[in-house]
Amino acid sequence: MIRTPLMPTLLFLCAFLFLSITAGISHHADAGPLPQDDAGTPFRQTIANPPLPEALDFAGEPVPLHLFDVREALQRELTVLCYWHSSMIYTMQLAGRFFPIIEPVLRDEGVPDDFKYLCIAESNLQQAVSPMKAVGFWQFLEQTAKEYGLEINAEIDERYHIEKATRAACAYLKKAREKYGSWAMAAASYNVGHKNLERYIARQQQHSYYNLLLPEETGRYLYRAAVFKLIHTAPALYGFHIHAGDRFKPLQWTEVKIDGAIDDWAAFAADHGTNYKIFKYFNPWLRDAGLVNAGKKTYTVKIPKPGFREAAP
Repeated sequence: MIRTPLMPTLLFLCAFLFLSITAGISHHADAGPLPQDDAGTPFRQTIANPPLPEALDFAGEPVPLHLFDVREALQRELTVLCYWHSSMIYTMQLAGRFFPIIEPVLRDEGVPDDFKYLCIAESNLQQAVSPMKAVGFWQFLEQTAKEYGLEINAEIDERYHIEKATRAACAYLKKAREKYGSWAMAAASYNVGHKNLERYIARQQQHSYYNLLLPEETGRYLYRAAVFKLIHTAPALYGFHIHAGDRFKPLQWTEVKIDGAIDDWAAFAADHGTNYKIFKYFNPWLRDAGLVNAGKKTYTVKIPKPGFREAAP
């Protein structure tokens, strides 16, 4: 070893860093037990291969896990989403708020409850706008949204209306299931579109989602939704320890019918005991500062219940 004038300083710094790290580990070890969840399970970060279930269904249809390509596709999504910690926890928090809105619509429309996880795969339960200008929780393109009865203009965009957009998605999915014979294929159609899916079916002479070679996004689509189901229904199994109070509380509101013009939604909100920011959170489908309502349609807006905004004690 060649000795230089800096060597004593470097040796001192190395010794200092070693002692600091050792002291930090010792301090952590003496800091008491790890924090625990409601069931008393310690929080630990473990880097491991997430376990595949022995059996799995989506929308009441079995996922053929005995096929190696299906197992590997599911494992890929399970590994990715299990280690996408911040996003996964946030979707669990949002689910506490928005699943109570989506679930009754699915039930009323006769669409399996599992499709709420498709909504997460679409938008992470957020009012997203994609690069292709698909909008809302269910990511409708404008033309498709209008075909399924959603109003879109300068004042109104019902792609942002959770209940109405969910009903439109249900109509699409039921029509696709009738056409293709399974909920899995209906989901594929929702992602890639009828014309594209029919082209893949004709080219490959296959009618099963699990037997079709599809574009990567569509090929991963149902597996992502199925993994959201796995993690949301058994979070602790996959390393997520969520307290009941961690989930966002469901929205609470009263309804007011509007059949005329509104000059200023901010003033309207103030007259109803709230402000424009919170009013728009409850009514994101209102896209302008007011409402001309030239057609004299009747709309229902949500007014947050008094005290909802304040944190629970």
